[in-house]
Amino acid sequence: MKEPFFTSDSIWGYQPTTGHTAGTDLTGYKVEATDGSIGKVDKHSDDVNSAYLVVDTGVWIFGKHVLLPAGTVTTVDQAERKIYVDLTKEQIKDSPEFDKDKHVGDVRYHEQVGSYYQNHRGI
Repeated sequence: MKEPFFTSDSIWGYQPTTGHTAGTDLTGYKVEATDGSIGKVDKHSDDVNSAYLVVDTGVWIFGKHVLLPAGTVTTVDQAERKIYVDLTKEQIKDSPEFDKDKHVGDVRYHEQVGSYYQNHRGI
């Protein structure tokens, strides 16, 4: 396994090399794992120390929504409207499920998600 490109301090922030510009609306962008497409961005946040994507996985994992910390993003391709993350489909499938009615602004949920992605690195 390779080492993660993000640290605990940066998991909730976009890396400067991703090509993301704060304020850009990412809603509807396709999200690509290292081994294929996983869905589309349903919602996102550029909040400092709390930036993330909420991805609607559609039928791939039966309509599950997942929260991906911005630190998992490797590239934002504005022209193609695609976001690439340094995670496999299985890692995303096994992540804690996101429930917009329970998890928005929930510090414990953010800690759980952050810990999950720090412990499940790209292969």
